[in-house]
Amino acid sequence: MSLSPNSEFRSLLRFQTPAAAVPGTAQPGPVTNSEVPRIVLQTSKVSKYVDVIFRNLVLICSVSILAVMVLFFYELASRSKLSIARFGFHFFVGSTWDPVAGDFGALPFIYGTLLSSLVALVLAVPLAVGVSIFVTELCPRFLRGIISFTVELLAAIPSVIYGLWGIFVLVPLLRKYVEPWLGTYLGWTGLFTGPMYGIGMLAAGIILAIMIVPIIASITREVLVAVPQSQREAVLALGATRWEMVRMAVLRNARAGIMGGIILGLGRAIGETMAVTMLIGNRPEVAKSLFAPGYTMASVIANEFSEATDDLYLSALVEIGLALLIVTVIVNACARLLVWSITRGHSARSNA
Repeated sequence: MSLSPNSEFRSLLRFQTPAAAVPGTAQPGPVTNSEVPRIVLQTSKVSKYVDVIFRNLVLICSVSILAVMVLFFYELASRSKLSIARFGFHFFVGSTWDPVAGDFGALPFIYGTLLSSLVALVLAVPLAVGVSIFVTELCPRFLRGIISFTVELLAAIPSVIYGLWGIFVLVPLLRKYVEPWLGTYLGWTGLFTGPMYGIGMLAAGIILAIMIVPIIASITREVLVAVPQSQREAVLALGATRWEMVRMAVLRNARAGIMGGIILGLGRAIGETMAVTMLIGNRPEVAKSLFAPGYTMASVIANEFSEATDDLYLSALVEIGLALLIVTVIVNACARLLVWSITRGHSARSNA
């Protein structure tokens, strides 16, 4: 039985071998370029059609992402027209939220979102940057993978688990130990006064800080690794200590990328819903103390959207969602731009 080669493979590949290269024949002199076997690719009509289909499919996938974002903006803008026409800009500066009277103001929610995110950044940034510096500059090689995996594992925990942990573990600790200490020694600042419930702006800020540490640490690690090794060697050659090398050669060159990671973490904190809803207290007021309950834009939508039976009430909630989407898109775009200005598309995983 004779075996014939596959017809499709034979149509794609045609080997052209000179006579001098056939075994058993004399090969005078060195082999030249004209005598090297060549492979000639012949593209069939079916392959051309498959290539066109593939190109169009990936183009549709890319365009669909933009279409989804445009659809988000269109739907939110169209469904919030009633609230925009009724309140205008006063909606964002009004502090009254009264669904019964039909008077809506989003200032308490904007204030709660910004304050809880600020508390989270104050707590998370030093921890995340410190972890990144240790992993990239000081950590032994056998510990790098363990620490990096543990930090990134925090990002995989569902937000409702963070909320449950905050209710059963964090809130009792704050109420019994942390808040009394803060009220005793830092109460003069006005930030730590009032009843100590445990649930409030401080608890929400702490849980947000834990949730955004993996994001800031991951981005910071990438931009630190992207700093050229020659920068470190040059500073060390001048007699600098390890801390001076990190401060002058690494952090100075990576500060724009680190700021991008911080802004990206801010965007994550602004949009967090479930864990914040379980810990912030959900009371629409503007209070100076971090012990007081508060409200955020995401949590008010989650809590009251199912209860909004009036058209104006529903339109006001949708307008809050529109404002939250616009802020999140702007924050993430700025963060990506800052990170790209440092890394130029190079990943830390390829350099580690």
